[in-house]
Amino acid sequence: MENFRLKVFRAVAAEMSFRKAAEALNLSQPAVSQQVRSLEEEAGVRLFDRGSSDGHGSQIALTEAGRVLLGYATTAAETMEAARRSLAALDDEVSGELRLGASTTVAQYVLPRILGAFLRQYPQVHLSMVSGNTERIAEAVAEQRVALGIIEGPAMRRDVKTERMIEDEMVLIVAPGHAWARLGSGARSAKLAAAELTTAPMLMRERGSGSRRVVERALKKAGIPLRSLRVAMELDSTEAIISGVEAELGVGFVSRCAIGKALRLGTVRTVPVRGLEIVRDFSFIRPAGAEAAGAAAAFQRFAMGSAGA
Repeated sequence: MENFRLKVFRAVAAEMSFRKAAEALNLSQPAVSQQVRSLEEEAGVRLFDRGSSDGHGSQIALTEAGRVLLGYATTAAETMEAARRSLAALDDEVSGELRLGASTTVAQYVLPRILGAFLRQYPQVHLSMVSGNTERIAEAVAEQRVALGIIEGPAMRRDVKTERMIEDEMVLIVAPGHAWARLGSGARSAKLAAAELTTAPMLMRERGSGSRRVVERALKKAGIPLRSLRVAMELDSTEAIISGVEAELGVGFVSRCAIGKALRLGTVRTVPVRGLEIVRDFSFIRPAGAEAAGAAAAFQRFAMGSAGA
């Protein structure tokens, strides 16, 4: 429903490249250039400064007129998308574009089956998803680059609102040959003393990760100063921590939902820690003051039902 020339203009402005915009829109580069020229002629202003070539295509930048028009074009696109959702709602139809954001653990271990079932029920929805740590997904939601996010830790922002999806547990894992691997397999009292966590190389998620924040808070509450930990590596995914533990590079805390396969194969063991229980929520996140609507609302309802089941 959006004006096609404005859509092309927004794509070029987003990519700052005629070539990349053409690839994103599945058009030829000359076609993109022609649409922008036609828009400039219609508006009577130049929208881009075309610079010299850098070997990878011409360098471009928005003119002042281009920046002004981009603001209006973005607003127009959002308005037409809202109109499309409202029209679809008249027939109770769930369709259109749905942009999701999910933190790494959720994207890899929780969402795949939910997404497949959702798209089978709502085939008219065109879904795209970005993943990253909790901090990045919260930022994407606040900037409205995604309609709905799902995160695994506290958002740490006031411009977003969270709503619980499902509870998750973080557990300590070690390699089968580790001295702690026998704990938890015998008597109930066979638990690791929390102070012992400071004696082993620890594999941690990177800063900005929701999982890391949850673990750090739980350790601090248990009386384990963070500076006392022997952090051997900072890794950017749960899978990397599992692989590192399997390779005997250290021990680490991961979501229980992520280790089913590794436990079945016997490549890791879980270790209970006395006085330490790390429970957190996977949560939906959206801009503060905004309610989920259209495909985003349908997905949230569907995911809640699937997660509960």
